[in-house]
Amino acid sequence: MRIQAILSLLSSAHYVQNYFNDTLNVLNHLGSISPYHRARHQHASEINSELPIDCTVDQVMLMHRHGSRGPIGEQRYIERLIQTLHDATDVIQKVELPHEFEFLRAGYNFSLAPHNLTILGRKELFDHGVEFALKYPHLTTDIILSSDSGRVVESARWFALGFFGLDPDVRIVTVNNTDDPVSWITPAPGPACPKFNYSFGQQATRTWSKHYLPVITDRLNMLLPGVGFTGDDIHGALFACAYDLASLGASPWCGVFRPDELVNFEYERDILMDASCAYMLPDNMSPLVGTVFVNKLIERFTDSQGNSRPLYLEFGHDVTILLALSALGLAKDDPPLSPDELRPGRKFQTSELTPFAANMVWEKFTCTSSYDGPQIRLILNDATMPLTICGQGMDPTLGTCSLDTFVNANHYSTSIRFRDETWNATCGV
Repeated sequence: MRIQAILSLLSSAHYVQNYFNDTLNVLNHLGSISPYHRARHQHASEINSELPIDCTVDQVMLMHRHGSRGPIGEQRYIERLIQTLHDATDVIQKVELPHEFEFLRAGYNFSLAPHNLTILGRKELFDHGVEFALKYPHLTTDIILSSDSGRVVESARWFALGFFGLDPDVRIVTVNNTDDPVSWITPAPGPACPKFNYSFGQQATRTWSKHYLPVITDRLNMLLPGVGFTGDDIHGALFACAYDLASLGASPWCGVFRPDELVNFEYERDILMDASCAYMLPDNMSPLVGTVFVNKLIERFTDSQGNSRPLYLEFGHDVTILLALSALGLAKDDPPLSPDELRPGRKFQTSELTPFAANMVWEKFTCTSSYDGPQIRLILNDATMPLTICGQGMDPTLGTCSLDTFVNANHYSTSIRFRDETWNATCGV
């Protein structure tokens, strides 16, 4: 009965219609494996995206996720789907197919290499490099810092080509060549925080998928009797939709699913990331680990070490960005998300926070008359994200706050140091 109640809520025509009328593009709702698109943060529409004319951006810190890639753990579901379709070849050729399944007559193949950056992923990064150069023509650097993951290094190279052109003086350095004891870029702390475990996210998604996958499975088996779809096959079709988009820009599988079914899948992807590396992870672990990024940001913008650069270009993963947002308390839902209940109006929506090629841009700017002293702004995926952590100190028009206010508001982060008592107790070191 509980499942029926949930499905009744999700199938609400009013909710689904409003959900997609607001976005115009259902393909922007595939969680952290969505194609890149400009974000629509909550309350961002009330924010003026242009700084006053008397203000100048003096310093920028970019953290960029890699571009669209092939599947990783999801590959096995797609392969399972292909095997099911292969075993049902005779059935598919004989039955009368609904129009959304006509593509199966010719068969369905999937050949995208796991892990690797796609052609569209390369284009995303090149385009972002060009746009960045046009936005900040007065800022430059001679070094780029990257995670040592192959797809991230390649993303940095494509961005550099767009930003610098064929400039031989730009170096790409990976984090394993730095002296920092713990990196603010790499996707997981590893030995630095042994208790940090992605299995929490996997458990959450298994719980939620039990709510919605059986209903889709039954529906598709009624449309294609004899094929024998399983829940794993349905997962494979959903992932095929996303990864076809990542490689080709279109997928026949996306048209197979109803809007409410994609809403369920999107929520699954959100609780995966929330429980893996954000607010659903126990013991305040994600905010703790995210303090490494926040402290690095504050160190650079306050020039506390006396060696700050005007421009930082750094490349990592979706986890990199989500850990930082967790430490800042941004995109946080109250009460927390649950794998037993879909939250339509949630703040934590990874298709907006960390799609492929997500980019978190921190600006420090000064003004001759509009503000006193240096100010700070966060632009996440081409949209200003209000710095609500500053409380009453946030400018409601621009979503910004003074650097001093920002530093004071982040007293939790600035009170934490790698391997201090709080760190060791939380991480089990």
